[in-house]
Amino acid sequence: MARLPYAEPDTDARKDVAARVVAERGSLLHLYSMLLHSAPVAEGWLTYLTAIRQKAKLPGDLREMVIMRVAHLNGASYEADQHRPIALKEGMSEPQLDSLQHWETASCFSPMQRAVLAYTDTMTRDVQVPDNVFENVANLFSPEMMVELTATVAAYNMVSRFLEALQIHSHDKD
Repeated sequence: MARLPYAEPDTDARKDVAARVVAERGSLLHLYSMLLHSAPVAEGWLTYLTAIRQKAKLPGDLREMVIMRVAHLNGASYEADQHRPIALKEGMSEPQLDSLQHWETASCFSPMQRAVLAYTDTMTRDVQVPDNVFENVANLFSPEMMVELTATVAAYNMVSRFLEALQIHSHDKD
């Protein structure tokens, strides 16, 4: 159960943002029900994550691979529950999803995916990224894609930290 009650979406301060969440995400997920305690934060969050997920050029399979790896590293089950079907839809395979925990020894990842996973792991675990890890990825992507990749790793670390600090889970009741 979440540490705070989920916000009621139908107050004057929240209803416009709640309607935008439903329009863009299909439903009012627990994450956004919690964020609605602060309508300005919920609105900014939605804008930022919409840019990452729907407007950036980073391929969907790489984006979802990053999100799923961050969820695993941070123990964010809600994030993983929400993104597993999206990852499959975007082109990740079941074997890849099942191997993310031990990607270093799994045979189902390409050299590019391995470079992205190493970058994701380093950003998530260590924050500072050594030159060799950065260069392995930067040699594969344009500056635009590097910004998008880096922003995706950072954004989903933010998401998982928010979810876990407030103990938001898929099985929670509204």
